[in-house]
Amino acid sequence: MFARIAAFALLGLSGAALAQSLPPGYPADYGQTIAAAGKEGKVVIYSALDTKAAQPLIKDFSALYPNVKVEYNDMNSTEMYNRFIAEAASGQGSADVMWSSAMDLQIKLVDDGHALAYASPEASKLPGWAVYKNQAYGTTYEPAVFIYNKRLVTADEVPQDHAAFAKLIATKVDKFKGKVTTYDIEKSGVGFMFVVQDTKYFPGMKDLEKAFGASSYRVYASTGNMLEKVSSGEHLLGYNVLGSYALVRAKKDPALGVVLPKDYTLVLSRVLFIGKQAKNPNAAKLWTDYILSQRGQKLIGGDVELFSIRSDVDAEYTAASLAKQLGPNIKPIPVSAEIVGMLDQKKRLEFLGDWKATLQAGASGK
Repeated sequence: MFARIAAFALLGLSGAALAQSLPPGYPADYGQTIAAAGKEGKVVIYSALDTKAAQPLIKDFSALYPNVKVEYNDMNSTEMYNRFIAEAASGQGSADVMWSSAMDLQIKLVDDGHALAYASPEASKLPGWAVYKNQAYGTTYEPAVFIYNKRLVTADEVPQDHAAFAKLIATKVDKFKGKVTTYDIEKSGVGFMFVVQDTKYFPGMKDLEKAFGASSYRVYASTGNMLEKVSSGEHLLGYNVLGSYALVRAKKDPALGVVLPKDYTLVLSRVLFIGKQAKNPNAAKLWTDYILSQRGQKLIGGDVELFSIRSDVDAEYTAASLAKQLGPNIKPIPVSAEIVGMLDQKKRLEFLGDWKATLQAGASGK
């Protein structure tokens, strides 16, 4: 359907002919957006998804809209936030599209007035919790998982829920000393958000933090480092690892095991918004609609190997397939203001201070 829209726009056919080609729910003047995007000539994207993984989307979008060049910049979610803030403050302009796994940082930017209001014609196909103020949209459905080394962690040791994870590393300190890993919550926006959410659902979180301290756990800013080190056996267990990456690697890596926690599984949705100061706002709208469309979502759940958020997509990795496995124990993190609270500087510092104090108590055996 998108290909037909682009073709009609490029050929300059009449408005009536173009209107007939539009997908259901698209405004009759959408062809004008396509034409304006072609004149802008590019869309600048900042994303926490690495460029290699995003290539199927970039390639397909470019085939649909050959007049719009995609300038894709990938970076760590915290780096991305800081860069956008600095560039916006300078008045020199920044990304047209911000697309990040650090949901809370994205919503903070929206609430601070950095997003352009845009009611995507695809919004009605998303879950209600994935649409925020017609400014920010959830685009994926990615679980937080445990990972383990299959060669070195026995079947009876593999933790199936959060309490079992805490108990395992607390009772087998000798085996797991220096062998447990998770995100560095000071450097990883995703890691910080996950543990804040854990405090909502897991009453034994303090016990887990103490166990982390006792095990001299190791932290990293990226998922890739954790996957590598658990696979090699340098570490044995990983906590709150982004499942979209872990499950894909586990299919090809016989050393890597993945657990979807049975008590609850947090689900992250990469949040996308258009920058209020976007120099190419029409091209940004095309990218937004493409990512949310059935076509874009099918690629996200297929070649890109993330999880599609839409219920009408047939692909290997979808929200529906996860829901079938986990039922009511799946806990999507909402694209809403409620996830921003801990980003208040005072609250964040207090949370991090409390986290470190609990780790130290665990390390000292208190």
